[in-house]
Amino acid sequence: MRWKGIALIALLVLSVIAAGCINGSENSGLKEATLVVFHAGSLSIPFQQLEKEFSDYAEKNLGYKVTFQDEASGSVAAVRKVTDLGKKADVVGVADYTLIPQLMVPNYTDFYVIFATNEIVIAFTEESKYADEMKAHPEKWYEILARDDVSFGFSDPNQDPCGYRSVMVMKLADYYYDKPIFETLVERNTNIYFNGSMVVAPKDIQIKNDRVVIRPKETDLTALVESGSLDYFFIYKSVAEQHNLSYITLPNEINLKDFNKADFYGKVSIYIGSTGKVIKAKPIVYGVTVPKDAPNSELAMEFLKYLLGENGRRVFQENHQDFIWPPVAFGNVPDEIKPLVKVEG
Repeated sequence: MRWKGIALIALLVLSVIAAGCINGSENSGLKEATLVVFHAGSLSIPFQQLEKEFSDYAEKNLGYKVTFQDEASGSVAAVRKVTDLGKKADVVGVADYTLIPQLMVPNYTDFYVIFATNEIVIAFTEESKYADEMKAHPEKWYEILARDDVSFGFSDPNQDPCGYRSVMVMKLADYYYDKPIFETLVERNTNIYFNGSMVVAPKDIQIKNDRVVIRPKETDLTALVESGSLDYFFIYKSVAEQHNLSYITLPNEINLKDFNKADFYGKVSIYIGSTGKVIKAKPIVYGVTVPKDAPNSELAMEFLKYLLGENGRRVFQENHQDFIWPPVAFGNVPDEIKPLVKVEG
């Protein structure tokens, strides 16, 4: 009898374990997937929040345990990873939407969506030289940046839209203030130059002194300013807000924010040595796409739906960035996102 009792207990224990295994497999019966996202550095903070929220959403509603593999870079570099290096991504998000039709359509994607805007500001901290004067007299920004004891930075125009936009802002300032600001701030400090009709950013940008710092993407400069090793830098307003930096806004005629000033912006173009393309100054608009060979295209489209809907709008507003509502889609727009966007051409 004693052995029968032990056998019965053993059988009960095995039954409990088996039931646990079955329930465990049911509970963890989620499919696993990794979404690879190449994106502009200025999208890092809102995308991190979006991805965390989407992971929770996918687990509850889509039956997927999603992890994200993010690669933040300048937007030109992000696109060239796909077009030049043959790397595969599920989502590509850029700070200048025109890079997608210029460099990715039709071989690498056949649609894109514009979804957010921004503006160029000059950011700094309380430790930056002449910070109080910059705050009190923001109209003197170009005089302060030109002082011999002041350092300032912008990102690499060959890799990053914030870089070529910053350079174009300084050229637009020539026309707005009727002063040689571009020559003073750009040509004297780098080998970027104006050839009479457009700004030229050579493939190999050289810096002539220690007054100017150039880094691959705009967010690389944030730590330098925060540590006090750089006084000022040209950056998107949303990034300055996200990092609690002081900043001055620039006139609408040069900050690339105002759609009503598009004609004035268009007076300036820049030749980008890395791509051989000429880019005309225009209002800042972000774009996103899912490449044709995305490894997880269906799930990528679900993420895109999350980004382009109310959740994306909320997350961007929480992170101090204006969202285009509704987002506007171009090309062979997938049916899945059509209810969320305005389809153009």
